[in-house]
Amino acid sequence: MTTTLAGDEAVVRLKGAHRSTWAAGDYDSVARHIDRIPPAHLLAAVGISPGHRVLDVATGSGNVAIRAARAGAQVTGVDLVPQLLETGWGRAQEAGVEIAWAAGDAEGLPFGDAEFDRVLSVFGVQFAPRHRVVAEELSRVCMAGGAIGLVNWTPEGLIGQTFRILSGYMPSPPPFASPPPLGVTLAFERGTNPFRFPSVDSYMTFFEGNYGPMLKTKETLASRGTWDDCRAELRELYESSNLATDGSLHVESEYLVVIARRD
Repeated sequence: MTTTLAGDEAVVRLKGAHRSTWAAGDYDSVARHIDRIPPAHLLAAVGISPGHRVLDVATGSGNVAIRAARAGAQVTGVDLVPQLLETGWGRAQEAGVEIAWAAGDAEGLPFGDAEFDRVLSVFGVQFAPRHRVVAEELSRVCMAGGAIGLVNWTPEGLIGQTFRILSGYMPSPPPFASPPPLGVTLAFERGTNPFRFPSVDSYMTFFEGNYGPMLKTKETLASRGTWDDCRAELRELYESSNLATDGSLHVESEYLVVIARRD
């Protein structure tokens, strides 16, 4: 019993840290750089029809939810961070679409079994601590004949390599993190999202000030005196990945679309 309680407390603490991380900075300004290609790619791959009941898990500021609503779906967006839901509500108002917003945890979705035709997440649930638990929840709320669609950064892409560098300076993840079970029919597609900035420096400054995981890592490493070393590695990554030749920055960051269809 003591071991289980300690484990539960560790998960709660980690989720509190995640909530704080994604509330830091200005994630919506980052989300607008990934608002066009990955969400459109996913919706085309998974198939959205008017009247579909769609759940966008870890919706952030609503990139996918808003596009699905524009396609005529009945959309609910759920996220761990209330501040992001408020931003998403404002963006939906500007877009002229109706979306139901709910605060909730991807590892314990506040919905009944088989409520949704499509269950989606773009650059969201991949950051949850226990992938097995999340996979079970996504499957639970998806109806028979429905589909689950995810977009995740690949390990070898720009954002994946960025996190590899950051994690090299931070403590290892907790032992309860686990890979997902996949007892469904899967299809995979790869794509890339462009990041374009006036320079490498402007890209670095933007992400250091607005992207929660980068901002929090910088705070921690600066206090330890290792941020400069980490930042030098990041600069090397960005410069080596840069496709631009005019002094600006143009990097194509790879992602993976995963479509799981339930029998």
